Amino acid sequence: MELTVDIPVRKTLHSKLSEVDFNELEFGKYVADHMLVCDYANGEWRTPQVVPYANLSLSPTTLALHYGQTVFEGMKAFTMHDGRINIFRMDKHYDRFLKSLDRMCMAPVPKDIFTEGLIKLIQLDKGWVPTASGSALYIRPFMYASEAKFGVKVSDEYRFIIFTGPVPSLFAKPIKVKVENQYIRAAKGGTGAAKCGGNYGGAFYPTQLAKQQGYDQVLWTGGKDNQFIEESGMMNAMFVINDVLVTPPLSDSILDGVTRDSLLTLANDLGYTTEERPVSISELEKAFKEKTISAAFGAGTAAVVAPIAVININGTDYTLPAYNDNSLHNKLKEQLELIRTGRTTDIHEWNCII
Repeated sequence: MELTVDIPVRKTLHSKLSEVDFNELEFGKYVADHMLVCDYANGEWRTPQVVPYANLSLSPTTLALHYGQTVFEGMKAFTMHDGRINIFRMDKHYDRFLKSLDRMCMAPVPKDIFTEGLIKLIQLDKGWVPTASGSALYIRPFMYASEAKFGVKVSDEYRFIIFTGPVPSLFAKPIKVKVENQYIRAAKGGTGAAKCGGNYGGAFYPTQLAKQQGYDQVLWTGGKDNQFIEESGMMNAMFVINDVLVTPPLSDSILDGVTRDSLLTLANDLGYTTEERPVSISELEKAFKEKTISAAFGAGTAAVVAPIAVININGTDYTLPAYNDNSLHNKLKEQLELIRTGRTTDIHEWNCII
């Protein structure tokens, strides 16, 4: 891809790449040497630049710290089988980023700054992209209201940043989840469909309560009576019921997951029936009792798929059948890996190869 934006680069004098143990990666532990930074002020975007990764200097009155105007994305880049690097579904992530910014009344980032800035950054830090199966370079574009003014207002200034870091695969073992029917992640008409910071901070407390009870995550419910499943932790929820891949429909309280969309597409490619429809707690209970549910998993960028072993519903633990290589989520994950690493044809044009 030929770049059209002139992006100045200031390289670090002290690379930390040699400090990374790629055989023992931890999610969020390592950050690559550089980051992209671009500021918005006086109604226009300044020239983006790639600079050494460093701490930020903020005024205590920075609006984002008080009123929550902060949005982020989660993406990945992969080493392909021939050594090239692939940024997966960059356009889809950009579109979702814009929707989140719009919901939070934040200035839209021009596409050339987002995409070309990201490519420039990955090209510079290509040595940070891991090669082990299942691992990836996690990419975190984010933006916050940078104006220093403590009155309640929509900010007139923003800072857009992209940093990256190598990560391993997550949730290799099936997890235990609890259906949460007291607290909710998001309400209709709220910000649930936006990737804004407050959605995640507000989810910590009920998640911690579930962990104290021995569960890894919660299955969020929504609606006035909390009877319908919405998401699984910070991921989209998917179920295999009567051999059909079922997932709750998108709404203003459910995030439009890029992995969710990818898995639904791949399931259809493989000949499986998929349904995007409401899934009630009572339907799950009935499916367990009648043994018509064969799998459940979360789908998200960080974990790709997180298989679920146990679902607690109203105090009762229901156990899913044991998983194997032929389980649907494994087939979908494998197919996704083949596409992202260039081992099969990318018929949907999801890859951005640099």
